[in-house]
Amino acid sequence: MGNNMANHEHGNMEVEDHEKTFEGFVKIVTWSSILILLFLVFLAIVNG
Repeated sequence: MGNNMANHEHGNMEVEDHEKTFEGFVKIVTWSSILILLFLVFLAIVNG
């Protein structure tokens, strides 16, 4: 049972999957915010 962390070299990690995940997260948050804002505007117009 060796310790795999001992073989880690700083800056030697592949981050493509992390970047794709973060990009997807940003898109979801952006679109969710836009939809919520549009819904609130709709509610303000209908009840106004």
